[in-house]
Amino acid sequence: MTVLIVTAHPDQGSLTHHVADRLGGLLEGQQPQFAHLDQEQFDPRFTVEDRRLYRGAGQPQPSVLREQERLDAVTDVVLVFPLYWWSMPAILKGWIDRVFIGGWAFDDDGDGPVRPLLQHLTMHLLPLAGTEEESIRRHGYATSFATQIEQGIIGFCGMRHGTTAFIHESESTDRAAVEAAVVAATTRVAAGIRRTSLDARMVG
Repeated sequence: MTVLIVTAHPDQGSLTHHVADRLGGLLEGQQPQFAHLDQEQFDPRFTVEDRRLYRGAGQPQPSVLREQERLDAVTDVVLVFPLYWWSMPAILKGWIDRVFIGGWAFDDDGDGPVRPLLQHLTMHLLPLAGTEEESIRRHGYATSFATQIEQGIIGFCGMRHGTTAFIHESESTDRAAVEAAVVAATTRVAAGIRRTSLDARMVG
């Protein structure tokens, strides 16, 4: 079992990075790798070259190939990100747009159904929300989140959906309560990663 923890936050001192570091500590025996998209200056812009590639011309850029190679080398990937306008930060959405492309994440020859290609991966989600859980549920975000990310990205590419663990009220001034939420969420995700590893060994 190998794990890639992906963050999307410009501030290395942020709660997002703290969450990623704590999760990494819980997975120390698995030697987790980190992809800090902002700190690595990943370019999320979908360019003309990306458009040409989408239309079947050209080759993926070296930066895209590097990300695909990182994902090919692991069994589990964890996305750790703050909710911006009820969605991913732009840099993480751009990473999905540019890296999870046809011919690698899925196959679509136009003559039949789309064929997912990432069955070797399990994706886990660790979103940080500034609002309370009830607010997210009441406004329908829980449903839209599941549709957009769990179904629209994870399911579409054939990945297994691992554990989703929200950290709610992440901007609260009650630091003890926030840290308790961090501990609970990271512990859940770490347990989910171990569980998928065990399941894979049993199948093997």
